[in-house]
Amino acid sequence: MHTRFILINTSHAGNVGAAARAMKTMGFDDLVLVAPRWANVLRREETIQRASGALDVLEKCRIVDTLDEALEGMTHLCATAMTPRDFGPPTVAPREHFELLSKSERDKSIARGLDADFPQQGVGFLFGSERFGMRNEDVYRCHACLSIPSNPQFGSLNIGAAIQVIAYEWRLALGGFAATTEAGQGTAQAVVPGAGAAMSGAMADAAQVAGMLTHLEQSLVALGFLDPAAPKKLMPRLNQLFNRAGVTQEEIHILRGIAKAILQSSASRNG
Repeated sequence: MHTRFILINTSHAGNVGAAARAMKTMGFDDLVLVAPRWANVLRREETIQRASGALDVLEKCRIVDTLDEALEGMTHLCATAMTPRDFGPPTVAPREHFELLSKSERDKSIARGLDADFPQQGVGFLFGSERFGMRNEDVYRCHACLSIPSNPQFGSLNIGAAIQVIAYEWRLALGGFAATTEAGQGTAQAVVPGAGAAMSGAMADAAQVAGMLTHLEQSLVALGFLDPAAPKKLMPRLNQLFNRAGVTQEEIHILRGIAKAILQSSASRNG
């Protein structure tokens, strides 16, 4: 399963370098920054120093303007937020959630058989700004909210440390690394289960789910079911429903077809 670490509105350049270092030690290299404070954050001295040699991760790192761009290809999203949100995803410990996630992917691979032409699934780990954490809207889009077990009287973790813990736990769930053959040498090849695949078709990624929800929201407004002036928490609840269901791309097309038909019917009545 492809893995991506996503940092939203990062304000301290050093934390980007720390993130790259933490990822590289666990064998991950897909880092995306969403609207960081510094446009040149990847070239800043503090970033490079804190990366401590993980320059290949920085070189591959992408900077994007919106979260939607960062989520392309991701089918399972994990938020990292200290405070649980009403109507948000369930709050779980990383190890517990990763064991279930990796087992689910292995089961899907066995059920369907390995297919080289089948689209690779992706998991994205989202980290909010050091100053204000993650926005509710971003948390609502996730399938799970990870809470690292820590001292109840002092649970504050630097973002670099949090990324290291998450990266370690996820690598452990994927099978870890093979032991070195001799001190300081050896082949540290990752032992990773086969790429997961939805049992009934390619999983829809986060961008496709978001697009469908926007389309569905428009149709619900046209029906009069949803009051845009007082939406309450209908859309976040529907977001969680579809996250739990694990919808496929084909199912997204069906739902968008329904939304399109509702909008066309409403337009013809009002026209």
